[in-house]
Amino acid sequence: MQQVNECFKKVKKDCFKYILSQETKKYKFKNKERMIKSFLIPVSLWISKRVNKRKPLIIGLAGGQGSGKTTISSILTLILKRFFKLNVCKVSIDDFYKTREDRRLLSKTKHDLLMTRGVPGTHDINLLLSFFKNIKSKNFKTLQIPKFNKAIDDRCSKSLWQKIKIKPDVIIFEGWCVGARAQTSSQLKKPINLLEKTHDQDVKWRSYVNKQLKTKYKSLFKQLDELIYLKAKNFNLLRKWRLKQEKKLWFQKKNKNNLKIMSSSDIIDFMQTYQRITQQMFNDTIRSSSIVMNLNSKHQIEKIKFKK
Repeated sequence: MQQVNECFKKVKKDCFKYILSQETKKYKFKNKERMIKSFLIPVSLWISKRVNKRKPLIIGLAGGQGSGKTTISSILTLILKRFFKLNVCKVSIDDFYKTREDRRLLSKTKHDLLMTRGVPGTHDINLLLSFFKNIKSKNFKTLQIPKFNKAIDDRCSKSLWQKIKIKPDVIIFEGWCVGARAQTSSQLKKPINLLEKTHDQDVKWRSYVNKQLKTKYKSLFKQLDELIYLKAKNFNLLRKWRLKQEKKLWFQKKNKNNLKIMSSSDIIDFMQTYQRITQQMFNDTIRSSSIVMNLNSKHQIEKIKFKK
């Protein structure tokens, strides 16, 4: 407990500053101190004990859309850097989406729903595997991480990519489907929402996505040393949080040009592409994770379970 208190004193200012940057007049974080002291500092301590200076510790951080992955991974990064003096690199699977042109070709050859970014099959897995291989190499050299611009639904030019100049001690790899597992053929057959029922009647789209989880994504997730999972109570809550997230984006950025804000109906349609895997992760990922953070209906960490 003493170490937790010492850590909190050291990181409090930076963490609160980051949280403030994420707030608007309408949307405020509640119980900030409890979130940091009771949950995120203990997780940071757990991570720090697993660091091996010979190779980067790769932590996966998964959770449904709107669950708070970006906020939690950012605060964990702050704590690990500030108090534990670790070199931490935060990476999002979102930045490794295939280019718009690549997805257009995929939609023509496989299924038109693959034009929509998000599901397994719409990421550049070869680029991701190359990144993990190079980041763990003994002959480490400067690496670049792609940056994806959701406002234009395409990858940024290489001049804007993130540069990693020093080999990290810890990599936090966050994404909604990180650690997801494939379903059985029988599980795929029955549509679970209107999108699957009307746009994937022959099960071609979800079979393609599932095959990616069985093969390329399985190889990708084997790169993880540990997995942290943010567990929401149900999919309806995630939908509600994602709608709130888009409204928050509007309040924060409404005066900026070229900002693409989804309507409520757009988000509901978009999240249907995520629903099958998200709901499967409620069962699978809770068993395979090292740490499970249970979120309550107020979008706060309610309790945490360390499994390893």
